[in-house]
Amino acid sequence: MAPTQEQVTAALATVIDPEIRRPITDLGMVKSIDIAPDGVVRVGVYLTVAGCPMKDTIRRDVTASITALDGVTGVEIELDVMSTEQRKTLQTKLRGDRGPEKEIPFNQPGSLTRVFAVASGKGGVGKSSVTVNLAAAMAASGLKVGIVDADIYGHSIPRMLGASDRPTKVEDMIMPPVAHDIKVISVGMFKPEGNSAVVWRGPMLDRALHQFLADVYWGDLDVLLLDLPPGTGDIAISVAQRLPSAEILVVTTPQMAAAEVAERAGSIAAQTHQQIAGVIENMAWLPCPHCDERIAVFGEGGGQTVADALTRTLGTRVPLLGQVPIDLRLREGGDEGKPLVLTDPDSPAAAELRSIATTLSKRSSSMKGLRLGLSPNR
Repeated sequence: MAPTQEQVTAALATVIDPEIRRPITDLGMVKSIDIAPDGVVRVGVYLTVAGCPMKDTIRRDVTASITALDGVTGVEIELDVMSTEQRKTLQTKLRGDRGPEKEIPFNQPGSLTRVFAVASGKGGVGKSSVTVNLAAAMAASGLKVGIVDADIYGHSIPRMLGASDRPTKVEDMIMPPVAHDIKVISVGMFKPEGNSAVVWRGPMLDRALHQFLADVYWGDLDVLLLDLPPGTGDIAISVAQRLPSAEILVVTTPQMAAAEVAERAGSIAAQTHQQIAGVIENMAWLPCPHCDERIAVFGEGGGQTVADALTRTLGTRVPLLGQVPIDLRLREGGDEGKPLVLTDPDSPAAAELRSIATTLSKRSSSMKGLRLGLSPNR
């Protein structure tokens, strides 16, 4: 017997839109369902925009979900494009009835997203590699994670995540590409083909950051990571103004020259009144290939020195979250778009990064920003 309309609808409810990350039945993307007596099922599916980069994925997932039903002898899919009115309806469904959203959702009182701004004093300390692997470890543990590549001039996150798709614009919303279950946005996704430089001054940088935070549809994230440029320039200041609740993660290497600069980068929190989540020491040592010793290629103690100095400056404890050893595969994974925590999760570097991710994923006992649902007793 051919499947029923209810069975086909239930099967389609298991198909998740790869950009919005919600069932296509909830998003009004199912245009029509026609079931022939001989078991051939014809389904019409609305795409959000013409030339949707995820159309092949949607076609594949719809076909697979219906083929699994008993009595189905064939599946035919017709793709159509939403009208302007349908896209506006979708926008309202996702963002409520307030129209185009220009406020940053992570600043709203009901937001439960934890935001980390990953900073460093200087370039070359592996800040972006740490960001990508922390995000991948959190996503692998079941959290909903996003990354903003806020290093406008030195954007590298798309390559490190293997995110080759471009964002999709639906009315006033930008749908970020997804790689390794991580939503990601970067200025590199909007540039024409080629490796051209971004030549912007302060106001344009601030505007780009605001668009990444307010115009992009992030959905209900558990964690948002921002990969900041080195130092304490325009973007660091804009993040403090745009996301005052963001916690700072300071990445350094062991040598004193890097540690001193990292301390200055972290001390911005004293002026912006932000919280520092902790310090991560990258390239902490090189495991000896012929023995059990650790080779201190870049010296020792820099991470703890930064943590202790920031503790004194801020008057509150700043922990050293972990020390990540040098691993050639960490660099190779970044070049190939395959984070080490996914390809070799038991390697020493990956294990340390996963441990740090676990520590950061644990929500503190603070009740700041939470609605208690209490009403005054008359």
